[in-house]
Amino acid sequence: MISLEEIKKLIEDAENPLIFFDDDPDGLCSYLLIKRYFKKGCGVFLKSSPELGEDYVKKAKEFCPDLIIILDKPKVSQEFIDKITVPIIYIDHHKPCEIKGVKYFNPRIKNENDDRPTSYWCYELVKNDLWVAMVGIVGDWCLSNVQEFSKKYKDLLPIKFKNPDDVLFESKFGELVKIFSFILKGNTSDINKAIGILTRIESPYEILDQTTPRGKFIYKQAQKMKKEYDYLLEDILENINKKNKFIIYIYTTNKNSYTSMLSNELLHGFKDRIIIIGREKSGEIRMSLRSSKKKLPKVIEKALEGLEGYGGGHDYACGACVKKGDFNEFISRLRKYL
Repeated sequence: MISLEEIKKLIEDAENPLIFFDDDPDGLCSYLLIKRYFKKGCGVFLKSSPELGEDYVKKAKEFCPDLIIILDKPKVSQEFIDKITVPIIYIDHHKPCEIKGVKYFNPRIKNENDDRPTSYWCYELVKNDLWVAMVGIVGDWCLSNVQEFSKKYKDLLPIKFKNPDDVLFESKFGELVKIFSFILKGNTSDINKAIGILTRIESPYEILDQTTPRGKFIYKQAQKMKKEYDYLLEDILENINKKNKFIIYIYTTNKNSYTSMLSNELLHGFKDRIIIIGREKSGEIRMSLRSSKKKLPKVIEKALEGLEGYGGGHDYACGACVKKGDFNEFISRLRKYL
């Protein structure tokens, strides 16, 4: 496994790095930490699937990079790697994958239980912009560096909070994490504009208190998406069956996916339930699954056997996708196995 020191040297020596990152606060903040510190690199957020696949080879070559950095993607296809002719750095914290031809950093290679977020490791790499790092860390349900952060920003995150979900849904800092999630929704041009502005934001208060024009833009952009989110959350809460151990909600929209955010907030309020929030699109049901007690990856893998779909993730937070026609069977199996 490559070291952080080696990664830093490679980035410092590169002139035109291209950075692929996942479309959640952890992936976004990992990119921002590198971009803001090294003052170079072009970012490409990936929202179509959990895998960086061969279809991104053309995109990569368009930028003529001398280095490619992949951040927080659970999977990278070997076909993509084999067709890239420049060095590739891959920083991740999901289950280690067997892949050749990359300079791979993943803490779980040495300790399978060390799943601290990619943004944590990018902060260790640059030791700068703690507030940006904490958005990604807390957004991935982790409290690393929380004491260090609370000393500097105790009004945003009092030290009293002991659980990541309490920070997300009961603190002022949690509002900032949500804002980072919301600005990754919408059309690509708006998202890229917001990400570009985030590379120049100097303080979390710029956004939360809207003290500058750029902070106001980010806040306003997020509020548009928050309206969609609040509508869905209210609909779920009004229709919950209190006797059912599963909370299952599927919505159809051509707009934005909020399945991950919704499932997180519902788990905070209903820790004894299995949460499954899905979005129907293009003949598929794309889901976020959450549990506070039941480990999910192996159960999801078993439930998908013989069905057309994929899934996986962390022990208690996973994503999955199945064809619409297979959804009922998939849910039936989950009920049985869980």
